[in-house]
Amino acid sequence: MSDIDLIEKERAAEVSQEALKKAEEFIEEEEGAANRLRGWLAGFVTAVAVVMSVFHLYSAYAIVPTQIMRPVHVAFVLFLSFLVFPLAKRFRHRVMWWDWIAAILPILTVVYMIQGGDDFTDRNTLPDNWDIVFGVALMLLILEAMRRTNGWVMPIVTIAFIVYAMVGPWLPEPWTHKGYELGRVVGHMYMTLEGIFGVAVDVSSSLIILFTIFGAFLQYSGAGKFFIDFSFSAMGGKHAGAGRTVVLASFLLGGPSGSGVATTVTLGSVAYPMLAKAGYGKEAAGGLLAAGGLGAIISPPVLGAAAFLIAEFLKISYLDVLLMAVIPTCLYYFALFLMVEIDARKFHMRQAAIEGVESLWSLTRQYWFHFLSLVSIVAFMLMGFSPVLSVFWATVVSFATSFLHRNCAMLSYDLLLGRGPIAGHLFRSNLVKALEGGSIGVLSVAATCAGAGMIVGVVTLTGLGLKFSSIVLQYAGHSLLLTAVFTSLIVWIVGLAVPVTASYIICAVIAAPALIELGVPNFAAHMFIFYYAVLSEVSPPTALSPVAAAAITGGDPYKTTLQSWKYTMPAFLVPFMFVLDPSGLGLLLMGSIKALAAANWMSIIEVSVTAAIGIAALAGGIQGWLLSRASWIESVMLIVAGLALVYPSAVSDVVGIGLVAAVIALQVARLRARSA
Repeated sequence: MSDIDLIEKERAAEVSQEALKKAEEFIEEEEGAANRLRGWLAGFVTAVAVVMSVFHLYSAYAIVPTQIMRPVHVAFVLFLSFLVFPLAKRFRHRVMWWDWIAAILPILTVVYMIQGGDDFTDRNTLPDNWDIVFGVALMLLILEAMRRTNGWVMPIVTIAFIVYAMVGPWLPEPWTHKGYELGRVVGHMYMTLEGIFGVAVDVSSSLIILFTIFGAFLQYSGAGKFFIDFSFSAMGGKHAGAGRTVVLASFLLGGPSGSGVATTVTLGSVAYPMLAKAGYGKEAAGGLLAAGGLGAIISPPVLGAAAFLIAEFLKISYLDVLLMAVIPTCLYYFALFLMVEIDARKFHMRQAAIEGVESLWSLTRQYWFHFLSLVSIVAFMLMGFSPVLSVFWATVVSFATSFLHRNCAMLSYDLLLGRGPIAGHLFRSNLVKALEGGSIGVLSVAATCAGAGMIVGVVTLTGLGLKFSSIVLQYAGHSLLLTAVFTSLIVWIVGLAVPVTASYIICAVIAAPALIELGVPNFAAHMFIFYYAVLSEVSPPTALSPVAAAAITGGDPYKTTLQSWKYTMPAFLVPFMFVLDPSGLGLLLMGSIKALAAANWMSIIEVSVTAAIGIAALAGGIQGWLLSRASWIESVMLIVAGLALVYPSAVSDVVGIGLVAAVIALQVARLRARSA
């Protein structure tokens, strides 16, 4: 390698590190600026985080009563949140006296709740003064924890719902209700399993944190780096290799992480130089990285945190949720793959040499066991294990298989052989880092779940869900198509202000009943809402993935967001297919394993192929390219064809396929004329 090449490589590494730093700073601005503690404080936070992870791993294998599990989980989350996230930026990297008070108060409220026993829960409709004091304190602490970890929007939305519960008699029709005093609201939120400690916290304490721990184990065992290197090695060397690499790496890296922003930043820091060398502009590269990261939220085996809530809301197996996500995930990455292929031909992308990556065979031979960790969750579920036990044993598998290669071992060989100080080796080990990372990584989502529990509590207390659904149906004239359009807009608007998990929870209780009332199966209605909640990741002002990608590439955040929309648009019309007609349920594999066993497989194949053709048509129409550059008339024909194929009916399918065939015929004739 020449001196010039070495200098360029060093400059690229410096640019990549600087871009990664900018992206992390932006994410901290949006999601909360975390403290970087040192000395005994850092050791103390690490110890508490490790204890929290160990407790939840223990509860996955043993039996911990619900009345203890959920409050203890919230106490852990709030305690760590107030130590890890400061009151304001100027107080960063230290723990102030008020942080200690805020951290200790949740423990006192939970101890008061648990020691009260059945008498405590029985008086939830008529709480005494101390109940109200502790309940209000816990609600305020949750609001502050959400502000520190997620910003102002979610606390404001939560407060608005609580105010709605108390001012019902003074509201105009149809929003009016009898209204509830502070004691009744606090009793419902704090003293029952319908408010703070409801479904959202149940899922957070039993599933989300376990999957976060599992993701941390994969990260610290080297699985993330292996998936990126594997993708670079498998897809490099072609004119579309750079884009294909991002698509494959996004799937492999995002599947076990379940985080769109984390996948975007992790992949972008190493893939952007390759994209730039291939000919991608700053905004186009950022848009592709964000679109790839977004796929993490809808990709098995982890999906986003909201997927666990779907299983709990519908009282179905998490394996059924994974099953429902299979075909939509394939269609999403199929759309992304098509957009990349069209980009390569439309903009004459160059081959991008990938240096420093081993051959595909060498990587697979050395690190094949990382794939075992990835598929073990599904394997355990198919063996009959519960989702909780499946992720527990998958974490054990990830830990055990890490010792198959010295570079991946989560405990140093010196520690295993008893060389040197055991405590020092253990504290610095990847095992401790993974246990700490699992707990710290769940704080933002868990705080959101606790706050969302208050929103759900207001909805169940006031009957807001039924009121809202009747309003939507009234405006839609009981038309399924219009109701689906209105619902998607509602979910999208809510998602502009709050994270994906909160957006799904809010809309699942206020918007899903409208679709269900018109005959849409409940699982299809909830998946529809889930997919549109995911759009918040690429929609301003909470477009975290595109703006984080723009920070890495140096592109304009707004233009990068538009590029993300371009890449993701074809796939996000797919949800309409499984709510507008019963035949579209084939895309969700009929919703469960039992239903799938009795399903008509030809119908499933037909609707999947139709959806794929529709996505291809939309991709071609949006990009203005199919076999070659399309005229504006051909682009319009392709977009109309895609929209027609999205609507599951025989007539629209014939129209859509006919238009696609016509465009292909026109382009083939034009290409033959040119060659002649």
